[in-house]
Amino acid sequence: MKKIFNFSLLALSFVLITSCDSGFDALNTSKVGAVTLDPALVLNNATINSSPGGVSPGTSTSALTYDMAIVQQMITSNSGVQVGGNYNQVNIGNTPLTWQNYYQNVIKYTNDVITRTKGDPTRANLYQMARIIQANAFLILTDTYGDIPYLQAGAGYSTGVFFPKYDTQQSIYPLIIQELSQASAALDPAGKIETAEVLFFGNIAKWKKFGYSLMLRAGMRLTKANPALAKSTVAAAFAGGVILTNADNVAIIHDNNYFNGIGNTVNGTEAANFYLTDVFVNSLKNNNDPRLSSIAVRYVGATSGGAQTAAVATTAAANQFGMPMGSDDGSAQTAAVSAGLVSRYAYSQADRNRILKRQSPMFLVTAGQTNLLLAEAALTVNGFIPGGDVAALTYFTAGIKAHMDQMVSYDPLSAVSGSARDTYATSRATPFGVNPSAEIGYEYWIASFLHGSEAWANFRRTGFPALPVNPFPGRSVLFITRITYPPSEILVNSTNVQQAISSMGGDKLDVKVWWNK
Repeated sequence: MKKIFNFSLLALSFVLITSCDSGFDALNTSKVGAVTLDPALVLNNATINSSPGGVSPGTSTSALTYDMAIVQQMITSNSGVQVGGNYNQVNIGNTPLTWQNYYQNVIKYTNDVITRTKGDPTRANLYQMARIIQANAFLILTDTYGDIPYLQAGAGYSTGVFFPKYDTQQSIYPLIIQELSQASAALDPAGKIETAEVLFFGNIAKWKKFGYSLMLRAGMRLTKANPALAKSTVAAAFAGGVILTNADNVAIIHDNNYFNGIGNTVNGTEAANFYLTDVFVNSLKNNNDPRLSSIAVRYVGATSGGAQTAAVATTAAANQFGMPMGSDDGSAQTAAVSAGLVSRYAYSQADRNRILKRQSPMFLVTAGQTNLLLAEAALTVNGFIPGGDVAALTYFTAGIKAHMDQMVSYDPLSAVSGSARDTYATSRATPFGVNPSAEIGYEYWIASFLHGSEAWANFRRTGFPALPVNPFPGRSVLFITRITYPPSEILVNSTNVQQAISSMGGDKLDVKVWWNK
């Protein structure tokens, strides 16, 4: 009798549980909250985190610690947490930053948008936009590290692939170019206008120019590694229509919710630790470049960070002095005194009150950059687009002027006057006629200031400007040509990353990526 009672009680329990469970979902479903997130908002997250210097608070890239230091634009003499390209050494605290940001905050989200909108005719334009943002992220990742997860990247949630295989850069580049070509062509002004996206608020014409400009950039990357693919890619991008004026520039607009990552760093604890290099300052100074006054500030007589006040600030080009490349704190101090400065705190900096405010924009692609790439493509020796050397000079001049006109976007006090702009652009025509490739590379270096990954990539490809070897005595390599893989990746995804390391010839700072011939 006891057993019968127990079984009856158990049966009754199942009935009660089933009855309760049948209404459980309804009871616990919000009648007012969103159950799915609009993929346009997910894309916005990926777009904002595409900012070259990262977004603060929350994310950062190695742009400041490695990229901009490698191309000798801005360095720190400190030997602490900011070590990287200033000493040509591996710092495992900084080498993973670009990897972490773009995989976790861009690829993951663009993959989600692509998965949710693919095949949905009502969100076709959003699908193409996500492909373009993702292609930009993959370009930066593969240019930084070499072989990377591509085909299986960002698919942990959708496919359950948690240990993605690595693809060679040689196989990745054609796929990126294909993505940009297809996405740019497929963007349709007759389709749904995605006004909620934050980059162009659904402007299809601007998105197309963005996509084709990235395609131009990718094509030019291959001028030495695959000239035939470079030529066909550049020609197709040019025919599609690229960014030629600043009105179409692609910029991440920062605000108090999403600080400029580099701006936040140099306006915070590192305010007195980052300086323009002597190579960068002297290059602009020697060419009478008016952009030096737009970019730089020096605190005359400063003997500490606290002494860097507005009362002693000067933006005059003649008063700028860059910190010697490869300096540590001691050698920077010695060099400063030898140069007649009171201390290393009196070297020139990128002005954190003008171009590097916390709210300063960061540019992904600009008319200055695109015109300069077209100048190289048009050169008779290349012949990628029509016009020859005459057209090349026209694009070259337009690129210089566009970047000078762009300076006002940072702050009204960084504006370059029209007369100063035209005088400088005219002065560059003579050296252009002597060595156009070198002059284009030099101007691209300046036009990509603050976009460290792009300045570094173009320098590796062209060899211009002809930068001196970092003289730091403790450097581990002469020039950094790639960043080492994150230690966490080696630990967690060991088999796949070790295959990539073997294929590339090592995981070192001076191993060259595929296109760097």
